[in-house]
Amino acid sequence: MHQDMNSLDRIAMNLTNTLTPGYQRAVPASRPFATLVAGHLAPNAALLNGVDSELVLRAPLPEVLNDNRPGTLRATGNALDLALDGPGYFEVATAEGSAYTRQGNFQLDARGRLVTAQGDPVMGKGGELFLNGAQPQIDSNGKVSVTDDNGVLQALDQLKIVRFDDSTHMARLGSGLLAGSGAANVLDDTDIQLRQSYLENANVSSMQEMVQLMQTMRHFESMQRVLQGYDEMLGTAIRKLGDV
Repeated sequence: MHQDMNSLDRIAMNLTNTLTPGYQRAVPASRPFATLVAGHLAPNAALLNGVDSELVLRAPLPEVLNDNRPGTLRATGNALDLALDGPGYFEVATAEGSAYTRQGNFQLDARGRLVTAQGDPVMGKGGELFLNGAQPQIDSNGKVSVTDDNGVLQALDQLKIVRFDDSTHMARLGSGLLAGSGAANVLDDTDIQLRQSYLENANVSSMQEMVQLMQTMRHFESMQRVLQGYDEMLGTAIRKLGDV
């Protein structure tokens, strides 16, 4: 029942972020109850004598994985909107260190830096990207260029696009940011597929989430009836024992 409640929280979060650019669906991954009980009882067999039965049977909440399938793309006409049409993440510098996102609705701050909606600078291979108010041209490999005062196109830097060997276990930091899982591998130019003036839609299907919601609610109600039946059976046994 605790796992079902946790799953409902994840379904609610997915539905809430249906329109969030670059959002990756959260998927609770739980193990069968019998496996959890067996795993807890085996190393703690001595506790079965009543020392701490609660510790033995306490089951962990399900692990939350990221569904890293790419979402569809939509055109915006904004030169600072970027979408990855393939694997990878934009690297972002935060106060707590490097973070990663596929949420490409970027903007310029007062210093002319390319930043996220929360004001965290987006990283290039050479560091922070200063556009100084110019409308950049960004090719499919993430190379950023701006036109100077003489109308000449000048190359600035290249966006730092990275990937991880196991992106399903990346922790969520909020505001569309993810923590790295293992070493960050910078993608080669040939592996980068970037689209300027596009945003990636969330990979959430409202229909699928509603089906999951109904299935989870029915499972929770079934487990609730089992628990009530067990409680009634235990109450009956106690009353009969009292009669004896």
